[in-house]
Amino acid sequence: MEIMATGRRADFDSVVHPSAFNRESESEPPSTRGRGPEAFYASALWLRSAFAELRFDVDHVVVEGDLAVVHTIMRGRQVGPFVVYDERGAVAQVFAPTGRTFAVKQSHWLRVEEGRVIEHWANRDDLGQAVQLGWVPPTPLSLVRNAWAKRAVRKNALR
Repeated sequence: MEIMATGRRADFDSVVHPSAFNRESESEPPSTRGRGPEAFYASALWLRSAFAELRFDVDHVVVEGDLAVVHTIMRGRQVGPFVVYDERGAVAQVFAPTGRTFAVKQSHWLRVEEGRVIEHWANRDDLGQAVQLGWVPPTPLSLVRNAWAKRAVRKNALR
């Protein structure tokens, strides 16, 4: 969990299996949809591009066989646009930065093979995060800010 918030690319090699798959990557950038440490690192960079002071406070860890479950509170402050992608990898939604902080409960499920993570999926309080960041309920101003942020992300993607 710590390397998602602050780890370097090389840190991912030591804990992520070369064949690892992140089941949560379906709404993330295309660079996260591959396998192995590079894809997991891309997920970390995606989160860090939107959230400063990112950290995961671990409350509980349960291990049974090759499965580990980590109950965390993800914390951060939104400083950049949070971009959600569709199944084709195109920009689907952009939430403009609000500068607000958040703290949301999550559980991460990790299957381990050869001492490294080979599969990940999660349960997250996305609605709680959206409310804390001011994305929900949308205001007329937030809708305009999000539309402008989406336009800027798409324009930068064409460069």
